Amino acid sequence: MDALPIVVIVIVLGLVFDFTNGFHDTANAMATSVATGALKPRIAVLISAVLNVVGALLSTTVAATISSGIVKEGQGGVHISPAMVFAALVGAIMWNLATWYLGLPSSSTHALLGGLIGAAIVGTGIGSVNWPNVISTIALPALFAPIVSGIVAMVATYSAYMITRRATTSGAERGFRYGQTVSASLVSLAHGTNDAQKTMGVITLTLVAAGFQHSGTTPQLWVILACGLAIGAGTYSGGWRIMRTVGKRITDVSPPQGFSAEAASAATILVSSHLGFPLSTTQVTTGGVVGSGLGRKLASVHWGTFGRMALGWLVTVPAAALVAGVATLVVTTGAVGTVIVVVAAVAGMVAFWLLSRRHPVTHETVNDDEDVLSSRRTPVSTGESK
Repeated sequence: MDALPIVVIVIVLGLVFDFTNGFHDTANAMATSVATGALKPRIAVLISAVLNVVGALLSTTVAATISSGIVKEGQGGVHISPAMVFAALVGAIMWNLATWYLGLPSSSTHALLGGLIGAAIVGTGIGSVNWPNVISTIALPALFAPIVSGIVAMVATYSAYMITRRATTSGAERGFRYGQTVSASLVSLAHGTNDAQKTMGVITLTLVAAGFQHSGTTPQLWVILACGLAIGAGTYSGGWRIMRTVGKRITDVSPPQGFSAEAASAATILVSSHLGFPLSTTQVTTGGVVGSGLGRKLASVHWGTFGRMALGWLVTVPAAALVAGVATLVVTTGAVGTVIVVVAAVAGMVAFWLLSRRHPVTHETVNDDEDVLSSRRTPVSTGESK
């Protein structure tokens, strides 16, 4: 199959992934602000969308890690083809949509990386993956970043309550709500500097693999702009299912907790972006929310919910890699195989959207408890006959 058509397909699918990344990860920045009432849901996602775009334009360090640090580049060129990148994106998108439907805050970053790894292994062999880089820039940051964010948020939450212990409860909470506007905005900006760049890296990797761009070069301006706008549009669309999980189901978030969790998350993500680590903002933010629960006296962390999320994190890379590996086997058979995978991917996207319409979560219901949502879905029988 000619390189140009598959490159165009990869670019389109990459922007679709960026869109899903946006609505999948809106909760990372705004869930606690929405949960505490610091920001109205629609205002929150608008702020987050704009700052995601701004953040995407600030740096390309993470994009360079994705485009040249995961799959080996040797004398024979990049050890992955555009068709394999296409298959990797299919795996990442399917995992993003599945976890979004379930309201599970999983890592779009690790879904994408898992897809790339699975496609590379099936397409060109296990030796095509740069395993030392995977361990040093992905696995270790994924392990330590949520812990660091959690510890910082725990200390910050405890300190916030100690500093304001003589202030009136309403006055202190009102001040922290104002502070959350700033801290949530910083998380959105940080998210743009990290997550938007991952798709930039994938598109750049595809252009290099197809011979349209030199190896080792940074993303072109049109790639940066397109990815920034795609993730911004996805962010504005909402992602209310995951926002409800992060804001309501891990711990009962108060304004001091929300401010502390957001500040800790923003600092961790910005440092990681500066170092070029493609970090999971989902894991960092969740770590911050858990830490804020531990730092508040008499607060409780819902460990069952957190356990389900952690299990999802563990299976993200292998699940996305498995789907991408199967897609690679089909795509590499030729044009017919590519068409089959495209049709299957579109069908999967439509299926998840239709399923989500059965039990929708909107900006009006994002802060409702599950029993309230259930009562809205199921008419209450009064036992009276008409």
